[in-house]
Amino acid sequence: MESPHGAAVTAEGLGLEGPRGWAFRGIGFRAEPGALIAVEGPSGSGRTCLLLTLTGRMRPTEGEAATAGLALPRRAAAVRRLAALGPVPGVSELDPAFTVAEHLRERALLLRRYDGSPRTLLRRPRERAAAARSRIDAALDAAGLDPAALPKAERTAVRDLERTEALRLSVALALMGRPRLLAVDDTDLKLSDAERAGVWGLLRSVAAAGTTVLAVCSEAPEDAVTVRTATAPKTTDATTHEEEPADAFAETGRA
Repeated sequence: MESPHGAAVTAEGLGLEGPRGWAFRGIGFRAEPGALIAVEGPSGSGRTCLLLTLTGRMRPTEGEAATAGLALPRRAAAVRRLAALGPVPGVSELDPAFTVAEHLRERALLLRRYDGSPRTLLRRPRERAAAARSRIDAALDAAGLDPAALPKAERTAVRDLERTEALRLSVALALMGRPRLLAVDDTDLKLSDAERAGVWGLLRSVAAAGTTVLAVCSEAPEDAVTVRTATAPKTTDATTHEEEPADAFAETGRA
């Protein structure tokens, strides 16, 4: 697959206030193109809202942010064109009744219709089909999903996929558009340690190939640019702790 140039992502004093108060506030970090960015925090701490804000899908209330040098929210439409969503519940979910092949074919058709150049549209049907198949195969390879290993190969319905298989399919669909930024929600939800390691390995490989990765999680890996939407509890001894305010900060790796 062609290695796209990743998008730098920055934020300073970023916050978003909703009807029930602040979803997140005080976010500040800087990530270079091709970085693995982990948005860490407990469920309900504004992780998904931050992901959607940095991909141009939500409008922040205060502070500054930019993706690929495009200021948010002013250039949100341009950011949406270069940032692809993997699995985000309620926003970009797979259809459980669709098969793997149907999802891949639908995405290829959408890309041809909306992202194809006039020259591409003038190709012969056989050439267009071959180009689409090549793009699909490259995306599946990058996502580490082998349809032949599924129960019914590409005819396997999404509802019959394991969680990691569904996540890899969502990532493959996103990578078909050759985005500069890939965003993934609930990266480590309900995964075993081995499955979690496999998913982070996948996201590292995507970042290493040139695409910046923004991943929501409950616990970030040590090598990620870590953005916390809630501070960790202050530990006073081995059995007790005191909760700190739910502000946010970022760091590269961990101390």
